[in-house]
Amino acid sequence: MIACLFPGQGSQAVGMGQAFADQFPICAQTFAEADAALGESLSGLIFNGPAEQLTLTANTQPAILTMSVAVWRLLSDRGLSPAFVAGHSLGEYSAHVAAGTLAFADAVRLVRNRGRYMQEAVPVGQGAMAAILGLDEAGVNQACQEAAQGEVVSAANLNSPGQIVIAGSAAAVARASERAKALGAKRAIPLPVSAPFHCALMKPAEERLAPELRAAASHDPRVPVIANVDAEPKRTAAASIEALIRQVSSPVRWENVIQRLASEGVTRYVEVGPGKVLSGLVKKIVPGATILNVEGPDDLMAIEGLL
Repeated sequence: MIACLFPGQGSQAVGMGQAFADQFPICAQTFAEADAALGESLSGLIFNGPAEQLTLTANTQPAILTMSVAVWRLLSDRGLSPAFVAGHSLGEYSAHVAAGTLAFADAVRLVRNRGRYMQEAVPVGQGAMAAILGLDEAGVNQACQEAAQGEVVSAANLNSPGQIVIAGSAAAVARASERAKALGAKRAIPLPVSAPFHCALMKPAEERLAPELRAAASHDPRVPVIANVDAEPKRTAAASIEALIRQVSSPVRWENVIQRLASEGVTRYVEVGPGKVLSGLVKKIVPGATILNVEGPDDLMAIEGLL
């Protein structure tokens, strides 16, 4: 059984998807659709940079979505038909486009606003995120609770065994990082992010995005989408939209998502879009799983064996 996985923010790179757009009309059309949806040349920024513009959250989110959907359309056109789909944070939108829950043009506009609202929720420099390595969820939660001192800090991305990202106000994240090390964490690594994603500080962004998500045309997904918020399969449009709303300020339970896919019988995972971050996490969560990633035309040969 196959699941397709879609990456989130951090996997972007200038030039991503250009080889696909150059070789395959279905991919070129996808980039053109994104440009039309936003009324600007997103594809020009993706293909040519500059990198500092591409890494702005409001650009990164539609850029990764577009690259991922371009590759997905090519794979789907060639016969790839997963039993489940899932995506990490922003990638959950790519998963819902793949599943038919949201139209691509609507998703591009939604994630542009999602990125903008998330950035505007917390002034630059006031929030932070850090990766805590080598400490379990209970230990991380303890570190956050003991370090909060009335400020926000909590687990934001539960990525894999021994890799949990925390988010919150900058001072609280620094305190929690030190407390986590005292509780046995191997390392606490500050992350170069522009906002503290997936924590209570994102509530203003969630409240701004919610009416737009509920107003968007949506359909029951053709294949179940395993949601970040609860690692449960979403099979209706309404459940899908509510999960996307809650996701903004809730932790990404990625380890649970992959465990759920494995429990459903998935043995083969295809990462669709830029980078190999999710492939690396799956290896840690489900040792022995077959994992393929598709970020360039050279990767297509490996996929042929799945079709």
